[in-house]
Amino acid sequence: MYVQLDIGWMHHPFPVSSFRIVSADQIATLRGLGLTQVRYFPKKSDPIPDEGDTPTEAEAMPPEPAPSLVEAPATLLAAQRRDHLRVQNHVLAVCNQRFGEATLQYKSLERAVAGQPAQARHHGEALVAGCLRDLLHNGDSVIRLLSEGVGEASALHPVNVMVVSLLLGRALGMKGPELHELGMAALLHDLGKLSIPAGLAQPAPSLTPAERERYESHVGHSVALAQHMDLSEAVLIAIAQHHEMVDGSGFPLHLVGEDMRRAGKILALVNHYDRMCNPVGGTEALTPHEALSVIFAQLKARFDSVVLGAFIRMMGVYPPGSVVQLVNDRYAIVVSVNSSRPLRPKVIVHDSRVPKDEAPILDLETVPELGIRRSLKPSQLPRDALDYLSPRKRICYFFERAVDPGPDEAQA
Repeated sequence: MYVQLDIGWMHHPFPVSSFRIVSADQIATLRGLGLTQVRYFPKKSDPIPDEGDTPTEAEAMPPEPAPSLVEAPATLLAAQRRDHLRVQNHVLAVCNQRFGEATLQYKSLERAVAGQPAQARHHGEALVAGCLRDLLHNGDSVIRLLSEGVGEASALHPVNVMVVSLLLGRALGMKGPELHELGMAALLHDLGKLSIPAGLAQPAPSLTPAERERYESHVGHSVALAQHMDLSEAVLIAIAQHHEMVDGSGFPLHLVGEDMRRAGKILALVNHYDRMCNPVGGTEALTPHEALSVIFAQLKARFDSVVLGAFIRMMGVYPPGSVVQLVNDRYAIVVSVNSSRPLRPKVIVHDSRVPKDEAPILDLETVPELGIRRSLKPSQLPRDALDYLSPRKRICYFFERAVDPGPDEAQA
């Protein structure tokens, strides 16, 4: 039977309030809640078997539930919910803090690069090394959507590109030193935009040929600043290639795939993806799912097939930040993806009975019958679901650290 519990999530232990009963343990838990009735949906339930297939009374009766399940008090269930919410909020707070600190470090690097290149290099290497320490000791990489407004606005793009490039480099089998060089190139790739007017820092159809040339010059300026910081040749080349495309349509040298290095191919893809999700100026942002779909369906020839395949496997079909509708018609936002199990992300589900700041994160891997039906634009959401899920205007990612906070740590 497919049932719905008309009580708040704090008062039952199930991951969702509407689900199909598939085990005797679920029945035992329902009995333990002390409910007098549950709502039943015949159309969503398994069909009633033919009379000849009807089980005997003994077969139809579920086993007597264990006393521990039947007698579980509502206060215990509420405590379990609070503990879950505390841990989930702690993990998000850690990711937000780490990302915010990274943007501050980048701003320090930016201020120092012209007059104190050695200090700027120190800021950059410390930032990348810290991220790598967490990433390489984190086991499975969980890509996490961050809160709105986290970090210094002008540093979001370079830090975002660094984080996602490191994740993708690791997915492609890169090791410590090579990953470090990739992280430095990703962090510094747009540093040359300090040398051009803010109004020319982004491409636009309205740019004149001279303005377009000025915009494209930021690649050379970024390489020059990296040279000033005495960085390796590998870092310089990756920066120089961050706007090149494997089909020769990029700039400034119109290289083709065989002329590009792997770090340059990674950086070109991640930089393009982030700009589609986080455009500057009046351009309309794409949702992460839309951006990935456009890249795969329309721009696939511009990117290395191996790198693009790894990126799609890592981010999942519905990257964090995607707004989706589940198979039970509920609306949700994807908040994290485990790169080893990308088809079953974690989501926050719209539930008007639960305050939005107490909404639990639902791991779709634990609810196999509850999948994603389709992706939506935020404008397609009903007003109450839009307010509840609050789709991000800026998409920022970090990776979840393997934390197991105790009570004291979580309250700190």
